[in-house]
Parts: sequence; C-alpha cells; structure tokens
Amino acid sequence: MANFIFEDLKNTFRQKNNGLVQLIVVNVVVFVLVNIFIAILLMAKANAFLPIDLLALPANFSKLLVRFWTPFTYMFLHEGFFHILFNMIWLYWLGKIQKEYLGDRSVISTYILGGLAGGLLFIPLYNLFHLIAPGTVNINAPLLGASAGVMAVVFASATLLPNFTIRLFLIGNVRLKYLALGALVLTSIIDFSSNTGGKIAHLGGAIYGYLYIKNLQKGNDWSKIFYGLLDNITGYFYKKKKMRVAYKRPKSDTKHNADMARRQEKIDTILDKISKSGYESLTKEEKDFLFRASNKK
Repeated sequence: MANFIFEDLKNTFRQKNNGLVQLIVVNVVVFVLVNIFIAILLMAKANAFLPIDLLALPANFSKLLVRFWTPFTYMFLHEGFFHILFNMIWLYWLGKIQKEYLGDRSVISTYILGGLAGGLLFIPLYNLFHLIAPGTVNINAPLLGASAGVMAVVFASATLLPNFTIRLFLIGNVRLKYLALGALVLTSIIDFSSNTGGKIAHLGGAIYGYLYIKNLQKGNDWSKIFYGLLDNITGYFYKKKKMRVAYKRPKSDTKHNADMARRQEKIDTILDKISKSGYESLTKEEKDFLFRASNKK
C-alpha cells in the first residue's frame, strides 16, 4: 500500500499544470509527517514541540537568525486537523478560480510570496506590539499555517474578478469581493487580541494578493520575477551540460536539385514497375530504396 501511495505522489508531481494540487499535497504530507514525528517523540518522552519549533516562524530576531528557513517552512505547517482542513478548502476553492484565468504558476507564486509577505509583516509588528504594550503578546510565540498564502490567493482572485459570483450554502449568491472582505474581517480584524500573529500574517497576505493583481493589470507580472529568481537559484545546483553542435557544410543548390531529380526519377521507375508487374516483381534493392524514400523526411 505504501508503494501505491508513493507512486500516486510521484505522478502528482510529474503532471504539468498541477501546481494547485501539489501545494495541497505538500501541506498534507508535511502535516502527517510532523504529527508522526511528534507522536514518536511523545512515546520517547522527548521534546514533542521540537518539530514545530524548528519549522515555525519566530518573531524573536535572535531565533530567526539561526532559523533562516522558517519564513518558507512556516506556511506549510499546521497545528491541528481543522486548521489544515479549512486552509486547504479555501486554497482549492479560490485557487481554482485564479488558475482558470491566470494559470498554475500564478497560483503557486501568489501562495509563496503571499506567505512571505505575511511573515515579513508579522515579525516587525509583533515586536512593535511587544514594545508598546509589554505582556499583550508572547514574543516567543511562533507563527505557523498556510493562512497568509491562502489569503493572498483569495484576494488575488477577488481583485481580478470582484463581481464573480459564488453560491454559498444557506447564504446564496455572493460576489468574490464581498467574500474576500468578509473572510479578512472575520479571521483578521475582529477580536485582534486573539491570535495576533496569525491575523497580522493574514493582512500581509491579503495586501500582497491585492497589489499583485493591480500590478499585473498594469503589465507588471510579479510571478515572472519569482520564477526568474527560482530558476537562478536552482541553476547553481544543477549544472547544465554543454551542448555540442556539429556543423555540416550544406550542399550547393545545383547539386542538391540534381540529387533530388535523380532520386525522384528512380522512384518513378520503381512505381511504374509496380503498376505493370506488381510489388513482388521488385528486387530487394528496389524494395529497400522505396522503403527508405517513403520514410525520409
């Protein structure tokens, strides 16, 4: 069974234009692996918070310096089943709309850059709140979750298609712009004292999603910049083989035309022979020549 799961995962990442599903798969796989690791640590009576601590984004600058990877890893980390469930539902739901109009690469870049924007806004504002009102926030509390990246996708879709209508259960038809604003208000603005870090990150993701589409409409595609940087980074790890080009001196037009004329004359002769005496009357050399001529491009 494990082999079947592994093969399905490989096929998911081999398929082209499948980035939205790949994002969801990465989130789910990370969630499962982290929870398995936590369970193992609990059974060993070790520090079960270790995987969260290593992957979540700290607001503490001293921790951030030694865990420089966390601005990327935190957006694939979740603390509970319902946390990941609702994030992935929103990502799939609104991501499909963005993918349909802007393509798969746009969704991936919006999620990643929106997550980074949320994390970068979280760090200074969280520290600012700690300085202005000590004790209101726990400076050692880490940030985790896909919410900033998901909110970026939500606002990108809503900014691109503000009047696009979605039918919600028990509510009816709702335009995307109202859906996005409602999601931001409910998850980020109301009761700002609770989960302050996450709500700051939501705002950062929403701002990125909005600005991304507004710049795209002006002709500035930030996703191209993202993939350009990504290609440059991966280029350092994968050396491209130098291509060897063999140059062949072309035949002169006169000689080429003469060769073609002789070839066509021989083909016509063979075809005449077939029409008079049938294919079986051809010699082996004539059959081979006709076969090569019919397959020559």
